[in-house]
Amino acid sequence: MLHIEDLWVDVQGKEVLKGINIDIGKGETHCLFGKNGSGKTTLLMTIMGFDGYNVKHGKIIFKGEDITYMPLNERAKLGLGLSFQRPPTLRGVKLRDMLNLCSTTRGAGVELALQYGFANFLDREVNHGFSGGEIKKSELLQLMAQNPDLTLLDEPESGVDIENLNVIGDMIRKLLEKDKHRNRTKSGLIITHTGFILNYVTADKGHVMLNGKLCCQGNPIDIFEGIQKHGYEECAKCQF
Repeated sequence: MLHIEDLWVDVQGKEVLKGINIDIGKGETHCLFGKNGSGKTTLLMTIMGFDGYNVKHGKIIFKGEDITYMPLNERAKLGLGLSFQRPPTLRGVKLRDMLNLCSTTRGAGVELALQYGFANFLDREVNHGFSGGEIKKSELLQLMAQNPDLTLLDEPESGVDIENLNVIGDMIRKLLEKDKHRNRTKSGLIITHTGFILNYVTADKGHVMLNGKLCCQGNPIDIFEGIQKHGYEECAKCQF
């Protein structure tokens, strides 16, 4: 699904990502751990193709196609989707209209909103006056309407209370086809700082990023337990 090879990225002239290599298979979910400022969000934004993230070296291959310098909108059409850690407020744009724009099937987004008890938000401006949990639900509804093949999730548990985490977790599981035990086609890359999302969404592999480099790979639960006990610096000793 995704192959990243020796990726080096600058942001505003500063070297942030340094030789990233990662492979995410079809139907796999990967978790990315790391301190704040370690480069995790930069990796997601680079994969998605946002301006300001300058690839200096390396390749990003998605579904067999080189997308390293492909425009963001073309990557979305190809099947990439992103959930922001802090999504923007879109004044003048109703959630209903946004869901209709995102939907691959006519009316699918609105039906999803009704399914998740979000009907009262359909005619409100996207994320305007929403709580933390409501913003995350809004983001995930848009992604579910888009139905991407690879979903990039930047700290989906951030700003969400325990009660809403159950719903957020359920929505992510549906996005990633976690109810399927065979023939799963949807893949995901989840950034998590707290690790709470692992209580709701299972991951196949975990990675640790420190100072713009991936320094560890393995079972996500084992990695997270190690981080809790020993901190991130211990991860720097693990090379793969």
